[in-house]
Amino acid sequence: MCIPCILIPLLVGLISAILGYLLGKLLSKGNDNSDDLRIQLGNLTKDRDKHLSLSNSLSGDVDSWKTKFGSLEAELASLRANANVSVDNSADLATIAQLRADLEACRNSKLSVTLLPFDADLAASVYGKKIKQDDLKIVEGIGPKIEELFHAAGINTWKGLSEASFETCRAILDGGGEQYQVHDPGTWPKQSLMAYEGKWAELKAWQDELDGGK
Repeated sequence: MCIPCILIPLLVGLISAILGYLLGKLLSKGNDNSDDLRIQLGNLTKDRDKHLSLSNSLSGDVDSWKTKFGSLEAELASLRANANVSVDNSADLATIAQLRADLEACRNSKLSVTLLPFDADLAASVYGKKIKQDDLKIVEGIGPKIEELFHAAGINTWKGLSEASFETCRAILDGGGEQYQVHDPGTWPKQSLMAYEGKWAELKAWQDELDGGK
């Protein structure tokens, strides 16, 4: 009997058995890993679903707050619109507008209100010349330039000048420059009052005693 011929099949069978055993172990180990992977995959899937559910819930809350914010903005716009309408139609604004219109009409009016009549003949007989009504130059101490200053300040009549205080007259003169600061307007309002009241004889007698209106 040939011994090598017997050993060779035995060795081949042994090697095949060993390979088969090792292959079986490997396949068994691979199946175990596959199960682990399946379990992990299942857990990951659950986590994903949980996070998706939470995300959807948060998205719903955001949409809800957006809706509430839009509603508040609409209410605010409505309140502003109502407030504007209320102000535009208020009686106070209408009254103010009417007062402004009346004031502008008074400013534009060229009519002068004369409470006391002006007797031009009497004035002319006293002064020996024609006197023009509300001519501020009739006041001792007032010349054409000073008259222009007072006209520019809104004092255009004898009555207006008679109601002006000394401080007002002083401020008008000071505003004209240094050349007008030497004038003393102390008697000017009283002279104007006498002219306005038609006391021409008294005014003329007093002016004869005055020196440049002082």
